[in-house]
Amino acid sequence: MSGGFFDYKEYLLEDIREEIERILENQGKNKPEDEVYYDDEKCYPVYSEGVNDIFKQAIVAIKLASTYIHRIDYFLSGDDNEESMIKRLLEELIELSDDGSWSQLDVKEGE
Repeated sequence: MSGGFFDYKEYLLEDIREEIERILENQGKNKPEDEVYYDDEKCYPVYSEGVNDIFKQAIVAIKLASTYIHRIDYFLSGDDNEESMIKRLLEELIELSDDGSWSQLDVKEGE
């Protein structure tokens, strides 16, 4: 693979996913001093359960999108043939479903 068919842009999605995960993890924690500009901003914000659920759903959706993009990238770059692309994609999707990630995609109407 010389540079990836998509020039490794799929990793931008992973950066976004990691940032959303950090936002979830840091809720209510004290910010480092270099991030505090006003006294009322000493802690990271805390979001409602509904917003947290949306963030968690976004993380799963990004994982799914990244998985598809990565497999398509390998195929279009000539690293995988059709058979191996399909096989690897299915394996990776099963792995994602086995870790319980998909349960986060239970979108509730009206929430």
